[in-house]
Amino acid sequence: MPELSSSAAEAALDRSERPGRVSLLLLLAGLLVGAAVGLSFVANEQAQPIILGLLALLAMAGVFCLFAFAIGAIQLTGQGTRNDVTKAVVDAAPDGMIAMEEGGRPIYANAAYLKLAGSDTFTNLRPVERVFVGSPEVSEAVYRLAQAAREGRSLSEEIRMAPPPGGTAERDFAWFRIGVRPLPLPRRPLALWSVADITHERERQENVFQELQHAIDYLDHAPAGFMAVDPKGSVVYMNATLAAWLGHDLAQVGSGGLRLSEILPDDLGQVLVGGKGEPGEVRTDRFDLDLRRRNGHPLSARLYHRVAYGQDGRPGDSRTLVLNRSAGEESSDDPQQAAELRFDRFFNTSPVAVATLAADGRLVRANASFARLFGTLPRTGDGDEAGPPVRDFVVERDRHVVDAAARAAAEGRGDVPPVEIGVSAPVNRSARIWLSPAGTAGGAEGAVILYALDTTAQHQLQQQVNQAQKMEMVGQLAGGIAHDFNNVLQAIIGYSDLLLASHRPADPAFQDIMQIKQNANRAASLVRQLLAFSRRQTLRPEVIHLGEALSDLTLLLKRLLGERVELDLKHGRDLWPVKADVNQFEQVIVNLAVNARDAMPEGGRLLIRTANMTAEAVGALRLNGLPGADHVLIEVSDTGTGMTPEVMEKIFEPFFTTKEVNKGTGLGLSTVFGIVKQSGGYIDVRSTVGQGTVFAIYLPRHVPVPEADTAETPAEAALPAPGAAPAAAAAEVPKAPARDLTGRGTILLVEDEDPVRAVNARALTARGYTVLEAASGLEALQIMERREVSVDLVVSDVVMPEMDGPTLLRELRKAHPALKVIFVSGYAEDAFRKNLPDGEEFNFLPKPFSLKQLVETVKTTMAG
Repeated sequence: MPELSSSAAEAALDRSERPGRVSLLLLLAGLLVGAAVGLSFVANEQAQPIILGLLALLAMAGVFCLFAFAIGAIQLTGQGTRNDVTKAVVDAAPDGMIAMEEGGRPIYANAAYLKLAGSDTFTNLRPVERVFVGSPEVSEAVYRLAQAAREGRSLSEEIRMAPPPGGTAERDFAWFRIGVRPLPLPRRPLALWSVADITHERERQENVFQELQHAIDYLDHAPAGFMAVDPKGSVVYMNATLAAWLGHDLAQVGSGGLRLSEILPDDLGQVLVGGKGEPGEVRTDRFDLDLRRRNGHPLSARLYHRVAYGQDGRPGDSRTLVLNRSAGEESSDDPQQAAELRFDRFFNTSPVAVATLAADGRLVRANASFARLFGTLPRTGDGDEAGPPVRDFVVERDRHVVDAAARAAAEGRGDVPPVEIGVSAPVNRSARIWLSPAGTAGGAEGAVILYALDTTAQHQLQQQVNQAQKMEMVGQLAGGIAHDFNNVLQAIIGYSDLLLASHRPADPAFQDIMQIKQNANRAASLVRQLLAFSRRQTLRPEVIHLGEALSDLTLLLKRLLGERVELDLKHGRDLWPVKADVNQFEQVIVNLAVNARDAMPEGGRLLIRTANMTAEAVGALRLNGLPGADHVLIEVSDTGTGMTPEVMEKIFEPFFTTKEVNKGTGLGLSTVFGIVKQSGGYIDVRSTVGQGTVFAIYLPRHVPVPEADTAETPAEAALPAPGAAPAAAAAEVPKAPARDLTGRGTILLVEDEDPVRAVNARALTARGYTVLEAASGLEALQIMERREVSVDLVVSDVVMPEMDGPTLLRELRKAHPALKVIFVSGYAEDAFRKNLPDGEEFNFLPKPFSLKQLVETVKTTMAG
């Protein structure tokens, strides 16, 4: 819009102006003269009070004017001068302005708006709604503005008018920015409209956009590739040349549809965009590697990668120039250049990490495998420039070894032995490196060649094997101790039962004998924990639904956790059934919950989550030892203090505890480990110091098989489930009659422990049986050969010197195929069933047992 002259500024219209009037001043003067003339005709005595009254009124008016002037209510010329300046600025403003009263009545319009609207008086002055009338888009924009004016809101719109209104016929179209905002005057609310011609601004934007389109077109058709990647690994820009080389759709690039991991291996891509630098550093690296096309084929390329680091040392968006070095792209008749290309491809695609070092150990050049292993870019130094020392990528404890080997290689020694090191970043990685002289004087080409192999997986496997062997040895020791201890407890419990049978409850010794038996039972529970760790305890698996089992434990867990710890259960939908010993499963959850409580002394949150894990999901976890099949996950996580890696390596070892003396036995997690393993499951632990610990248990999904589920072994039929209440206690009314446990028949009792054999023989003899005693399997065979009367039942221990129980059974079956057998052992039934022929029938009684359980099992087996 052209500049306004002073004459144009004076053409503004303003209904709000209130100029002073000379007629009012003349009228006031006439009234005063008339009053004076009138008083001249009045007698002096009558005129004097009137004159005094007029003077008093004038004096009061003067005093009020002085006070008003002092507080600023009356000003002489300053306010008027300021108003004149403000009005002149608005009148001469280049943007059109019009003020509208409520009801659409204009009260002010500056000269720019009058020219735009083609008006010169209020009579023919058109408001904005009538000036800007055109296409539907213009009408909609003006309607939104008018609606905002009625609602007292501020709004701005940009419209295109073709042809433009008022005095601009030389142009076919024009762009306008129209705005409206309320003027909150106390008694006259107004809406101020502004109209600005932004045609030149739009033209400049279009020119810039066209230039940008040309630049993008030039970049897209450049003979080199270009891409930009953000710190999260998303490709935010890629030119058409690189997209064509890689076979990607350019429309999907830049909208989150392509990630760097699709072009480079994950570990190398993380190195490319990750890491830290010096604050404010701008780093440019050149390296050669293979990009991955969409069809999976490699693309040999040279990358010039630039990234700037912020004040916090973190990288920003990177810019990368890509040169295609595949066959046919850089063909040359120079054999040296062709050989260089072949060497670069071999160097950068080698699975062995290779680098050249300067004489002082600084990195000169490295391939992509070096970047994957050590977490640094495969940088190529230009000229005499070298990267950081290679010792910076080695853990502190191994740096002196690397320095010594590098010095030896730089001196020309060719017999430098390999070195085992730990990699500082990424963590928990290890490598074996070889250092040899390069055969040159150093400089830009390097003086030492470094070869490195990633031995992380090998070390982890070796640690797992060592841990498994250690656990197996401890398990064997625990199992042997438990077996021997069970025999001692069996004798104590047996003789206690004999004493209780001969004493009445009123006898003074009765309570002492009960204390002996109760403490023996407590010791037996510790033995069962040892057997659980060694996976030799007796389990009675059944099909259970984890949701119901955990719901039944809720009240118990809340009492154990206390008020400071919040319990949260999250059940997965439609959980698959699993097969496990429900009592042992409850012990696993309780042990984990108690440990979590102790790890949160100030309170926290315990989350127990269940979910179905398909075979694909299990395989994606990549946990060593976990088969890729359907499993059910039970995850127990806390917000406690967490564990260090050193503690995590020992948590499943028996008798290892971090608690104070007399606060724990160290058997809780070892029991959990044994129960889970014996149930065919897998347990994984993740912990962060200061954040908490997560125990993830994977139990295999149970697929029901009618024949297998309905079958019941004789041992299961003979014995109640551990912890189950007797039938009489379960149903108190009516009370079940006492069972007759007496019987007849000949029993061969085979037991190598004399006290156990003696007490069991006394108990069976007291019930009417004829008992033959044997201290070993060989002695039992001799008794069977000499015995003229047939033996009805053999009750044999499993673990015995010279001949164990399964071997004895195989020998007895040769001459007595129908002989009934009961095995007694502190080990699980599955521990020795594998040593028997398939289909072999026998009953089983786990140690330690009471004499009542012994005679009940004998009675049931004899009657069977």
